[in-house]
Amino acid sequence: MAETEISKMRQRPIVRLGVLLISHSVLVSVVCFTAGVLALLLLPVLAKNTYISENALMPGSASSMLSNQEISEANKLIKELTSLSSKPSGAAIEIQGLIAHYMSSLDAEVNYHKFHPQLNQFHPLHFFSSPDSGVMQENSSCSLYGINIVGIIRAPRGDGKEAIVLVTPYNSVKSSVNEALSLGIAYSVFSLLTRVTWLAKDIIWLVADSQYGEDVPVAAWLRGYHTPAFSNLGTLNTETCHDSNNIDVLKGSPNLETKISNGFRRSGTMAAGLVLKVAYRNEIEDSLCIHAEASNGQMPNLDLINIVNYLAVHRQGLRVKVDKFWSLLNSKFLKILGDLFELVGKLVKSLNPDCKFGIPAVDYIEGAATLASSLYYQALGAPTGPHGAFRDYQVDAITLEISPHISFNKDRRNDFLLQGARLVEGVVRSVNNLLEKFHQSFFLYLLTSPSKFVSVGVYMIAFALLVAPLPVVAASLYAETHDLFPTSEKDRSATSDDLSSVLGSWKWLNSAKTTFVVHIWGAIVSLLPYFISHNSNPTANFRMWILLSVASHEILRWILGSPFSHICGRPQGEWAVLKSVTIFSFFIGLCLMSVINFATAEIGALLMVPMALMAHPLKLDIRSRSFKSFLRAICNVILGVISFPPATFFVLKGIFEGSFSGTNVGDFWNWVESLWAWNSATYLYIGMVHLPCWVLCVYILLHPC
Repeated sequence: MAETEISKMRQRPIVRLGVLLISHSVLVSVVCFTAGVLALLLLPVLAKNTYISENALMPGSASSMLSNQEISEANKLIKELTSLSSKPSGAAIEIQGLIAHYMSSLDAEVNYHKFHPQLNQFHPLHFFSSPDSGVMQENSSCSLYGINIVGIIRAPRGDGKEAIVLVTPYNSVKSSVNEALSLGIAYSVFSLLTRVTWLAKDIIWLVADSQYGEDVPVAAWLRGYHTPAFSNLGTLNTETCHDSNNIDVLKGSPNLETKISNGFRRSGTMAAGLVLKVAYRNEIEDSLCIHAEASNGQMPNLDLINIVNYLAVHRQGLRVKVDKFWSLLNSKFLKILGDLFELVGKLVKSLNPDCKFGIPAVDYIEGAATLASSLYYQALGAPTGPHGAFRDYQVDAITLEISPHISFNKDRRNDFLLQGARLVEGVVRSVNNLLEKFHQSFFLYLLTSPSKFVSVGVYMIAFALLVAPLPVVAASLYAETHDLFPTSEKDRSATSDDLSSVLGSWKWLNSAKTTFVVHIWGAIVSLLPYFISHNSNPTANFRMWILLSVASHEILRWILGSPFSHICGRPQGEWAVLKSVTIFSFFIGLCLMSVINFATAEIGALLMVPMALMAHPLKLDIRSRSFKSFLRAICNVILGVISFPPATFFVLKGIFEGSFSGTNVGDFWNWVESLWAWNSATYLYIGMVHLPCWVLCVYILLHPC
């Protein structure tokens, strides 16, 4: 009866296909991984032009209402801010009071938001929860307080249920001309919006006190906006912090004082957020750089980027850019690929004129550099600007960094202010037209240029091909160690009789125990920074982390035994069982991570899949003394070094940022701290998926055969 069922099972096509793939696992691995890398390199060619999905946005459908009057008022504000910032000390309160005065003069509701910067300290219990509420602690020092200035315009056609947020970071302690210009652009738009009749959403202008960083004040204000604290700790004590309260004094303007409040003012649900910055980059023409990446690789709705790109290019004549790796523009490898794809595209077009495959080599190189940047910054897990704080509250936001031309006289500055203000006005007007939140366009995408993108349906193919060999090889190793697929008829007949007993074998249990213990060790390593993050020296913290990680590994090994203890006296094929379990656990970890942050899973697959597939005891390779075994041993050693997380960080940073000089081990700790601050799942992937898999592969390489 059992024999008949087995024979029927073998006749099923899906079973026969599985047996075929498993029996040719080496060929399947080479083909799938090569195809996955090729699919990744083809993404710039397969990128599509962006388009606006939501018709209600209608960017550029209305003429700008901004005039020279608003620019003149903005210039006046910039001049006063510049003169105050030139004072040696004590100008911070006057600058903040001046900004609040200008907001109040427009009949806007103004309030001060006082906050203290949170300690960037890892706490495992808070990793999956929201950060602290941001209210002031009783034992906090008054000198550590920051003060945001918030102005709100109530929409004449709205009901107060929706709002658009405009953010301008400004360091009142150490200000710059760039920050004054960004305030001037925002003020001119804010001044215009107080008089228009078409406004249907409230406008919130947040002047973020960036003396502790640009992200901190925005995140603190958003916490206060969405999680109100019913406590008297949210206000400053006038006796102990009398200096901070001096900001409430607006001399000579008693009527305006009543419009400014220390209480937290709110509007409705945020429809979008725009962070406005000005930066000098020695550009030959006025340009706009869009930063969109947030924590865990989250991206804003593509329509928000599309309307900014459309208005900047077709209405304001700005050259729009997104982040790219300039070091890759001179890559000979990309140039060869670009020429090859261009040649293939011409050949395909000659055969079928309707086919649009292939792009010019120059466009391919630039698209690949931009795609690599988009993938890299999404994989890092930390935002590329203050806009990242909005994504924690499911608000679409981007950072607009405007760079003026090199020559910058008075008349040129007026044109620049008018250009930037009209761009912001157009974006606000488009978002104001929305009747609902952004939802029609893409949230999962990679950019190859400001006007081209790769959707999730395309780039997931590369990831699927990269990880496809993992379950096949895991099943093949398990089958080989249990002789499930013998070659001869005699062996096949004998195996059929004992198949049920073999499938019930528990020979893999020790390997599963080792894999489980190593993953427990990975969790311990992930928790260690909680005990060592009190030191302010990042290099010392990193070294202590490494030392404690090694010590905890040896303690677990002493308690639970050597990872090779269960192999003693067993057949040499036991390492293959350990490799099978390792590969399968890594496959599960990669699939889970791809749901949270695809970019991290993609780069993790590129790094660890070759090592996991090629892992083989070095002693066996040395004993065989063949060229193939020697080459495999060399590849395993190289992959083992590159795949070690700190080494991977430095290699990627050196390749993508163009230089290996100036980096130190403390940079890795600083990056890890940024992952804590944003509760990035990349940190969990490194500690509980990537690192355990790397250690298990090292176990296989050092197997005492």
